[in-house]
Amino acid sequence: MLRRLIDHWVYGGALAGALLLLLTPVLARGWSSALTACFLCLPIYMLHQYEEHDADRFRRFVNAHIGAGRDVLTPLTVFAVNVPVVWGLAGLSFAAATIDIGYGLLGLYLVAVNAVVHILPAIRTRTYNPGLITAVILFAPLELYGIGAIDAAGGGTLLHHAEALVVALAIHAALVAWVLSRKRRLDRS
Repeated sequence: MLRRLIDHWVYGGALAGALLLLLTPVLARGWSSALTACFLCLPIYMLHQYEEHDADRFRRFVNAHIGAGRDVLTPLTVFAVNVPVVWGLAGLSFAAATIDIGYGLLGLYLVAVNAVVHILPAIRTRTYNPGLITAVILFAPLELYGIGAIDAAGGGTLLHHAEALVVALAIHAALVAWVLSRKRRLDRS
């Protein structure tokens, strides 16, 4: 059963993301635009993950381009990064934003850094990478609107921005370091 969850999490996530988006007008009634943007990080990320991970696209892309066909990115790693880490941080960021809106920047910077990770390589290589389309049409507008809304609400202190950016960069850097470390181990064997 756990193996099936690890291998197919993205489909439940896409359906949950769509449901959360449909429920947003009801759930967000009375919320500020800044808090609503914080909430939207999770369902928007779930839809992005569908483009990215349907049919194991991202893992196969990384393994082909970085691992030369070897498993430098495993299904378990993909699951661990996307479900407990991304979903967990997006949820935690939203929950904390209900107390201090500045903490909503964590979810928004997670979205922003991920968008950059998709967009810059696509510009450099002039090729599609799994997740690029939703990074451009969903992530970019959400991050710009959400960060602006939090700043306008007075929650975008320099410390909040710095903390959120550092955490988002650290998560992405940790995944890159893991993949490169695994590649080095495979290269030695």
